Amino acid sequence: MPIYALGSQEPTIASDAYIHPEAVIIGSVTIGSESSVWPCAVLRGDDGEIIVGERTSIQDGSVLHTTPDLWTRVGDDCVIGHLVHLEGCTVLNKALVGSNSVVLHAAVVGNGALVAASAVVLGGTQIPDGALAAGIPAKIREGKASPEMIAMGAASYVERGHRFAKTFAESTSRESTGTRQS
Repeated sequence: MPIYALGSQEPTIASDAYIHPEAVIIGSVTIGSESSVWPCAVLRGDDGEIIVGERTSIQDGSVLHTTPDLWTRVGDDCVIGHLVHLEGCTVLNKALVGSNSVVLHAAVVGNGALVAASAVVLGGTQIPDGALAAGIPAKIREGKASPEMIAMGAASYVERGHRFAKTFAESTSRESTGTRQS
């Protein structure tokens, strides 16, 4: 599993967090209890710290980075979708950042807020609690997030992390099933 120190900067990962073997964790990264980091995600805490709370999923291909002045923080019970880029921003508790979204420097995603898929949240943007941010650049619609949907997504990834921790293994079968064309 590619988990690396960078000089004195060492990752701190809860014993019950699930880190997929193809995820990369470097430097000053803290990952909380029952959180999960999925294939090809990269969390690179070289200039500053990355803090991921409890029961939060960082899904496939996402990149979390920092700046020398701005850490990246993700709260508890969050869903960070596939191919998301977070840099020097804060995502508060019970928020969802949709697939292929970008959240930039000094932006804050409020508690229970939702960043729609493929949105770009420009630096310094404040998304209020429970709001939906959609578009490029993201436009905010207050009170439009779905707390139930976010909670279901977060819970499903906690369960998935437990399942993978118990049953994930490299396949011993080397036969190719191929695809059949008609």
